[in-house]
Amino acid sequence: MSLFDAIILGIIQGLTEFLPVSSSGHLVLTEHLLNAKMPGIAFELVVHFGTLLSVIVYFRKKIIELIMSLFIREMKAERRMVLYIIIGTIPAGVLGVLFKDFFEQAFSSPIMTSIMLMVTGLILLSTALIKPGDYEINIPRSIIIGIGQAIAILPGISRSGASISAGMFTGVKPVLAAEFSFLLSIPAILGAVAFKIKDLVGGESLLSEQYLFGLLASFIFGLISVYFMLDIIKKGKFKYFGIYCLIAGLVGIVHFI
Repeated sequence: MSLFDAIILGIIQGLTEFLPVSSSGHLVLTEHLLNAKMPGIAFELVVHFGTLLSVIVYFRKKIIELIMSLFIREMKAERRMVLYIIIGTIPAGVLGVLFKDFFEQAFSSPIMTSIMLMVTGLILLSTALIKPGDYEINIPRSIIIGIGQAIAILPGISRSGASISAGMFTGVKPVLAAEFSFLLSIPAILGAVAFKIKDLVGGESLLSEQYLFGLLASFIFGLISVYFMLDIIKKGKFKYFGIYCLIAGLVGIVHFI
């Protein structure tokens, strides 16, 4: 993998992690198009860590409040949100452990990734059929949103797209569903990095130029995509990403078939 490939993949990861177009799907397809061989999933975890940093920077005040609520009795609403995040993280953790080999094999199939991109497109377009709700997050809704995040372990299924859509289908306020989805990504990415830490340690040095520039690119463009995504949600244009996913998936199938 060249330095140019690493930067391009980092930019794609950053732009697509929080936009509902599947970052993993775009990484798989771009890797095959560029013929850039990534060392297992180590590089993908590094660029995911870059987007993790971007969401932490964006929600830094909220995260501090959530941490403080664990020690301040009066911060009940924030402490409940911590509970909802923990509950919403469980489905992805369970599926990731039980079907680890299946998910890893899925990353080698650009055809399957393209098909899943089209599935993402249908999910996003289906949100146009529902009226935006005004409910808050609770335990049942956090479980459903967590299940949406869990199925997005498959490359081509957008994590933000599936989890935000799941929230919208349960009547959660669109902006709140997006913010919860972004907060939910923090333990999900941390868990993925921790689960694969042996691969990171045993593989190529993380201090190489490819990793460092990929990390920087994913962080910068991840931060940009967070701002852009929340603006899109507020304007009610979330569903239009479904058209893009359908087209991208169809092009991928035609190209790789």
